[in-house]
Amino acid sequence: MSTEAVAVLRTPAAALALLDPERCRLAEALSAQHDSAAGLARRLGETRQRINYHLRVLEEAGLIEMAEARQRRGRVERVMRPSAQRFVIDPATVGTLAGADPDAIGDRFSAAYLVALAARAITELAALLARAATRRQRLATASYNTRVRLASPAHYRAFVDELNEAIADVVARHHEGRGEGRWFRVIGAAYPGPTPTNVTENSTSA
Repeated sequence: MSTEAVAVLRTPAAALALLDPERCRLAEALSAQHDSAAGLARRLGETRQRINYHLRVLEEAGLIEMAEARQRRGRVERVMRPSAQRFVIDPATVGTLAGADPDAIGDRFSAAYLVALAARAITELAALLARAATRRQRLATASYNTRVRLASPAHYRAFVDELNEAIADVVARHHEGRGEGRWFRVIGAAYPGPTPTNVTENSTSA
């Protein structure tokens, strides 16, 4: 059974378990190589009892799982692995202090608006993914990720205006104003990103 690519942690207990430096180190070690408590103790120079305690907390939080059980010196040794390749913490784990409502911020060109938008997307997707998993259904999503190099602030503003117009036009043409169609949230964003390492001087996007 393959592990998930990304799992969203939706409870404070799960988030706290991973945020603990020692348990995070164990999860990272298991990501590099699936292992038992005894094997981790040898690799990390810790006692098996201490490793076992932290592994139990991680397993109860759903962050690790048993990859296999093998016989070793007359006893069963549980080889553990992370339950996902990467983890993201749902902002809603902090309760009412979670990301602000983007609509309440108002300024769509502020970094705060973008952060709130991203936080809301993670929270909503976490709930949708959990429901889809319960029903054994695939969640209908679409994502777009690209880069563009713009010559000046004026070009940036023109780019954003044209992008907004294009999105608004597509939404207007496909939006079903009546009936029982399915709702989708559509978001778009642009922010300064790192320079790609594999882009030539003549490239404008990647």
